[in-house]
Amino acid sequence: MSETFSDNQAANRFELEVDGKLAYADYRRRDGELVIPYVYADPALRGSGAADRLMRQVKATADAEKLSITPICGYAAAWLRRNARD
Repeated sequence: MSETFSDNQAANRFELEVDGKLAYADYRRRDGELVIPYVYADPALRGSGAADRLMRQVKATADAEKLSITPICGYAAAWLRRNARD
């Protein structure tokens, strides 16, 4: 399995490409905050843990940049609740 995480700043989204398929999290940066309005995973990736791995990278990026995460997306909000201590 080939996997690459990137910050596609032109599209304002974090992307995780897995074997040519894409999962992504749209974002807006504002005043020390990373707002996540939408998380998407290609249907072929659903159930594979790709969205979880994407969100782990998003959280690591936010932590490194000292940004709080404000989830608008239900998946992002649930993921943050489940992984609050990670």
